[in-house]
Amino acid sequence: MTLLEVQGVSRWFGGMRTLNDVSFAVAKGEIAGLIGPNGAGKSTLFDIIAGARPPSAGVIRFDGKTVTGWRPHQAATAGVGRTFQLMRTFDSMTVLENVAVASYLRHRRRATAFRSAQEVIELAGLAPLAGTRASTLTAPSRKRLEIARALALQPKLLLLDEVLSGLTPTEGQEAVRLLRLVNGLGITIVMVEHVMEVIMPLCDRLVVLSQGQVLTEGTPAEIAHNPLVIEAYLGQI
Repeated sequence: MTLLEVQGVSRWFGGMRTLNDVSFAVAKGEIAGLIGPNGAGKSTLFDIIAGARPPSAGVIRFDGKTVTGWRPHQAATAGVGRTFQLMRTFDSMTVLENVAVASYLRHRRRATAFRSAQEVIELAGLAPLAGTRASTLTAPSRKRLEIARALALQPKLLLLDEVLSGLTPTEGQEAVRLLRLVNGLGITIVMVEHVMEVIMPLCDRLVVLSQGQVLTEGTPAEIAHNPLVIEAYLGQI
């Protein structure tokens, strides 16, 4: 069953078109990868799906409903969680407090919100750092904190923007284990990533963007052997 449908989505800024007639669908329970060269429009597409920007044209459907042009709070309430390429944390707050802020969307009582946040940070492997200020975290821990805050929204769909970039091979494998665990809970994942040796075995399917358009989509094996993809993207890394 389809959870997310992007149909004919375009976005332009002045005379520059960032996305051009982008269409694809994501099934419930899937791990889908969104790949492509820098400037292909991946983060802009995430902005549109999550309600941070409206599309200039096209339709977004989520969980059977047309949601084109919705706002971030509407997306979050409906079940869309998101991380950002440039990590955004409340640096003066602790790890637990950061996650609790997101938990308030589902739990209005403070005690319940913090209890839910504690469960999330345990899932994310951050329990030992619960009382640590976000400003002192290492980059891998900050990435996990971003994932934890998105999970605190109790999402149906998790949009992950380069959560594996900059990690060591060991840190990357730990992050992959977390993502598989999250997906095993029934949460659909769409991830933007450049670490191909990690994303290839992790994703069920890949959508390739190039110059704001869908170049192709398919299984990781199909994408890896596609001459158009090799020329447009894989051959550049």
